[in-house]
Amino acid sequence: MERFKITPTVEGEKVTFKNPSPEFYEAVGGEEGMRKLMYSFYDLIYESDIHNFFPQEREEFDKVKEKNTKFFIQRCGGPKVYEEESGGTDLNEYMIHVHDDFSITEKARIEWLGCMREALTNYDMDEDLKLDFWNYVEAFSKLTVNQFPEKRSNPYF
Repeated sequence: MERFKITPTVEGEKVTFKNPSPEFYEAVGGEEGMRKLMYSFYDLIYESDIHNFFPQEREEFDKVKEKNTKFFIQRCGGPKVYEEESGGTDLNEYMIHVHDDFSITEKARIEWLGCMREALTNYDMDEDLKLDFWNYVEAFSKLTVNQFPEKRSNPYF
């Protein structure tokens, strides 16, 4: 049985999640460990089928990678290194709205999660703490999906 499961996003369904435990942040190695994990993740993204959501020029991509890593550092209990970006808004709420500018499908979400799963799997730390972080990103990622297949009133067309 796979530990890092991906459950489907259901349009209109209430999504509940809890932020990662600060124990995860400590176990991953603090700020430096979060950078190592997240840089690994974003390097996988750069080579993935959803790379087009990100700048294609490596220098610009690296800026996005660093900015997004700061989000995860702060969200996981580290220092408030993302405050300037979010302007004091709740980090989760802010991050949901950041994704409004992109057409994110369930397929893109699954690709994103696949990269995250690979990065987590390759990171050496306590499996239960990895699962705690995974449960956050897996549930939270559902809130970024904003494109759903059209529902047809007649199932035969």
